Amino acid sequence: MRVTRLTVTAAVAAAALTALTACTAKSDAKDGDVIQVTAADSKCDTSAKSVPAGHVTLKIENKGSKATEVEILFPDDRIVSEKENIGPGTKYTLTAEIKAGSYEIACVPGMKGHGVRQKLTVTGGSAAQRDPRLDKAVADYREYAQQQADATVPLAETFAKAIKAGDMEAAKKAYAPSRLGWERTEPIAESFGDIDPKTDTRADGLEDGQKWTGWHRLEKALWADKKIGDAEKTLADQLVTDLKDWQERVGKAEITPTSMANGAKELLDEVATGKVTGEEERYSHTDLVDFKANVEGAQKAYELLKPVASKNDPALTTELDKQFGALNTQLDKYRSDKNSYDFVSYDKVTADQRKELLDSVNALAEPLSKLAATVVKKK
Repeated sequence: MRVTRLTVTAAVAAAALTALTACTAKSDAKDGDVIQVTAADSKCDTSAKSVPAGHVTLKIENKGSKATEVEILFPDDRIVSEKENIGPGTKYTLTAEIKAGSYEIACVPGMKGHGVRQKLTVTGGSAAQRDPRLDKAVADYREYAQQQADATVPLAETFAKAIKAGDMEAAKKAYAPSRLGWERTEPIAESFGDIDPKTDTRADGLEDGQKWTGWHRLEKALWADKKIGDAEKTLADQLVTDLKDWQERVGKAEITPTSMANGAKELLDEVATGKVTGEEERYSHTDLVDFKANVEGAQKAYELLKPVASKNDPALTTELDKQFGALNTQLDKYRSDKNSYDFVSYDKVTADQRKELLDSVNALAEPLSKLAATVVKKK
């Protein structure tokens, strides 16, 4: 789960427009050029305010004192593409496929709030033609995401039913399975902007004035507070309602080959920053279930893109196959059998074992970060 922001209200939208004055817009980019993005604690400088439709590359450098997130946003605040957790003094290259229209580039220092934004105009009738196999990959991934959402709702209903019945043990048993489909496709849910804050925010990720709802609020009630009251029963119903909203909207998500590749990398980032640390499931200690689901989602996106990636860079896909295999082998050590999601409670995993898992995640994340650029590479 990411540190999220709320949907833009009229007041926040006005504040965001005011914040644009803190951004520096420079010359228009030319076809084939990149946009240099320099993020700091209170500014977001970009080297261009206009680019042609097609594959756009952001060369990001964080010169601030806080980790930042850089996003390309639609006017309605949906996310086209993003990179989270760009540490102070570090750089990152983000490749995205963008159609003609109006957008914003946002730098979000501390990864909270709406950030500092720069307007971006994308010109041209449509994005460049691409390999037909990438169109099939997008269609297949869209179907996969819908399947995951469709499977999640009944599992969440089982979880909610147990809470409403006051059955603590049944609710605990149903909790982790209800999250699998969400964790496999979380970047799509996050792209809508308003669903993730309601369903998957931790207490330390709340914005000012945001009511805490969703899975982790109920997780705390079950494992830390050890009680189910009327408030929790109401929250269980709300969780199902919010997940049904997600289920209805998945089919409308903006999906491109680069968003699939970037999403796969985001899932690995989720593992590194939330699951390996034990922060995500701090009460239930079911982190390894989420961990496995994140890896499965990343691997699905990669496998769908692999036919094109292997043609453009066979060495990269060889390395990715190796590292996905190594990470899955590591995870298998912590479950009863490789076909189950019965993982060891994460509080039983030692510091040295967590370090081994993180090393495997990092070994995969590095080549995975190259996937987006590879699938759009011109041969």
